[in-house]
Amino acid sequence: MEGKQVLLTGGTGGLGLGVTPAVIKRGAKVTIPYRSENAVERLKQKLSSSEFENIRFVNVDLTNENAISQLIEDMGRVDVLIHLVGGFSMGQLIDYNYEDWKKDFQLNLDTTFLVCKHSLRSMINHGYGRIVTVGSKGAVQPMGGLASYCASKAGVVALTHAIAEEVKDYDNITANCVLPSIIDTPTNREAMGSDQADQWVKPESLGEAICYLASEAAREVRGATLPVYGKL
Repeated sequence: MEGKQVLLTGGTGGLGLGVTPAVIKRGAKVTIPYRSENAVERLKQKLSSSEFENIRFVNVDLTNENAISQLIEDMGRVDVLIHLVGGFSMGQLIDYNYEDWKKDFQLNLDTTFLVCKHSLRSMINHGYGRIVTVGSKGAVQPMGGLASYCASKAGVVALTHAIAEEVKDYDNITANCVLPSIIDTPTNREAMGSDQADQWVKPESLGEAICYLASEAAREVRGATLPVYGKL
């Protein structure tokens, strides 16, 4: 990814702490939308000063289409989109609040649609692009108590496949999706405990898989759903 313009959403989050350093080390020019100054400071502790200086941080609400369009216009071009933004909440379906359901879809699926839509327009205009989204093992093996998460992540997988079909006639534009099981982040440890955390996927490992799909080497990989399950 040497010299590539990379839009890395969620780069300051728990998964981003593993992915962002991997992207930076490959020579990319990285733009990270963020919402929390504290999260930016947390990422800063993971990087050298020179690495940190290679990141452009922009405060953007990724549910606001106009803001996303402006972000990408300001970048000049997007060569690589790595979309990490997402989250989960738990609850039995019969007790699940409809507002929470809609929030889950907005966070997981709507943001994916918006950043893919506007990044893809830039990629087509410039003749190059890599889109990497984050689905979930739950998207293909749904679990009880996580209906909204699994359903919204299944939407991410389907959307990524649809994009791959739409761009298959472009020689150097691809779209692929990784499917992690449980990612070993502080948020997940807090929500689920850490008894089995040694079996979860490390953010750094997922970062390596993502970076491959975002690379020049993966030009023939299209519409893939790459399982990254750890030991689960």
